[in-house]
Amino acid sequence: MVTSPQGCADQSEPTRNRRNRRPKRRELFCPAHPDQKIEGNGKKYYLHLLSAEELQRRGMSAKRAQLVINAYPVLVLSNEWLEELFCPKCGSSRWCHITKHDRVEHTVRWAPRELWEQVAHVDPIAANPTVSEYTRREARRHRQKRVDGKRFYD
Repeated sequence: MVTSPQGCADQSEPTRNRRNRRPKRRELFCPAHPDQKIEGNGKKYYLHLLSAEELQRRGMSAKRAQLVINAYPVLVLSNEWLEELFCPKCGSSRWCHITKHDRVEHTVRWAPRELWEQVAHVDPIAANPTVSEYTRREARRHRQKRVDGKRFYD
């Protein structure tokens, strides 16, 4: 039997390091319950910026923000998006504004309604055009009352 001059310990070292280098998943925590991890469905709505003032609010200097907006009239932020996340402790799904710091570290907060104005192709005021008027009317029916003052569905 021939032994290698490097020894057994040196050969197993790269194998052990390779095993421990499993990529980490993103960790998102509920804003209401900081110890509870929350999961998303993967559908992200990235934020779009149209003015230099919006860039300045995110910490960029006025001159640099103006140069960036002149170069890119619509700037898509790759590190900020809106996503629907489910919290088991809350028992519901809510829209969250997520800011990515690195591959694992994220900041999660409840998404204010004004952020939807910065998302392209989504109008929070207009109804979904793929939903028929009949479906929309039937969805509102549970709020309507009959002539005698009682609700249709009690």
